[in-house]
Amino acid sequence: MNKEITLEIGQIVKALKGRDAGQYAVIVGIEDSRFVWIADGDKRKFDQAKKKNILHLEPQSFISSEVVNSLQESGRVTNGKLRFAVAKFMAEQSKANQKGD
Repeated sequence: MNKEITLEIGQIVKALKGRDAGQYAVIVGIEDSRFVWIADGDKRKFDQAKKKNILHLEPQSFISSEVVNSLQESGRVTNGKLRFAVAKFMAEQSKANQKGD
């Protein structure tokens, strides 16, 4: 049973494969139904976004409105905003984990 994964620009994903496995990044572009472009603003800058197979990503339920708005307005996003989005997501994750979710 292959459930259709819907990925959106601005969504946080966790890399499952490759040298960046275990890292979180933000989707900054969608290539086609199989590939997306991800960047985290730190090791992987926006201008050097990585093309990833969506099967190698674990989508998180967090979508950064800052990243979405920036990409819609100017077609790009600053690395600072990407770092902020990942940091905000990580902070929310640790809060959820502390609550014993």
